[in-house]
Amino acid sequence: MEAACVRAGHRYGPVMLAERPYMRGEYRGEKTSALTWLLSALAAGFLVQLFFSLISPVAGPGRIEQLAGLTPANFRATWGLSLLTHGFLHSTTFIFHALGNGLLLWYLGRELIPILGPRRLPGLLIATNVLGAFTWLALHWQRPGDLHLGATAAVSGLFVVFACFNPAHRIDFLLFFLWPVSFKMKHAAFAWLGFTLLGFVLHELPATELPFQLTIAHSAHLGGMLVGYAYFRWVHNAPWFNPEDRAEASLPRWLPVRPAPPATATPPVAPGFDLAPPSFTPAELRAEVDRILDKIGLQGLASLTPAERQLLDDARSKLPRR
Repeated sequence: MEAACVRAGHRYGPVMLAERPYMRGEYRGEKTSALTWLLSALAAGFLVQLFFSLISPVAGPGRIEQLAGLTPANFRATWGLSLLTHGFLHSTTFIFHALGNGLLLWYLGRELIPILGPRRLPGLLIATNVLGAFTWLALHWQRPGDLHLGATAAVSGLFVVFACFNPAHRIDFLLFFLWPVSFKMKHAAFAWLGFTLLGFVLHELPATELPFQLTIAHSAHLGGMLVGYAYFRWVHNAPWFNPEDRAEASLPRWLPVRPAPPATATPPVAPGFDLAPPSFTPAELRAEVDRILDKIGLQGLASLTPAERQLLDDARSKLPRR
């Protein structure tokens, strides 16, 4: 019986539903985010670097650092390509250099990608790291033996951007698991800026040695922070900047457009609900619309509260349509 069914082009059991064309669904897997690719590239670069450092018979910077790290001589030899490649390499003797950059990039990138979007985040990382490297290179041009590695300049730039968007964001933790510590992001940004300026003036500018053979590129960090602030201050909301490259919060075309009510008309308010939308900045409004659209995709239109419906109606006149 089964063989007859197979010869006739039919099968029974669970497989039969999948063979019906009208039961098939076009499933498209979620794309890997730009942040995941960046973190994977950093991890891959560090693992390759660590492998070659373990098999190298000579201590200190190995072949990978000499080829892809940033030095004045390597900058000339690679026609500037080392401005990009040096960010994927980190110190193999100080594990917190790579681990700290990876954790901060994950935390800051996760918070900023709804605001910046999947295209602006990698672009901002490249700009902060490259221009921070230019700052370091200008200071160390007459020091051919100096070597610069790491993505700390890019992380410092993201840190400043995040602090500018969320100056009152509070972080609470236990110092050494004993003493509670609480601070705002704007205070942390000023503290990091002060530490960087102090190290630049006292250590890097006079070319003095730090304890424990530490080498900190304060000039690169300072350049990355300046680029991050310049982006927030003059680029992010500039009218000349392409609005199509904003975060994925513009309203989709399938959402029906309702005519705006007259200026004198007051929308009915149900008892117990406050439909007055809060005052959002453009970036906060995009993030809130993203959250509501995700909720529609997971739970349907019926799951929206009256306040969320009102927010979508108001956002139609403020956000560009894709």
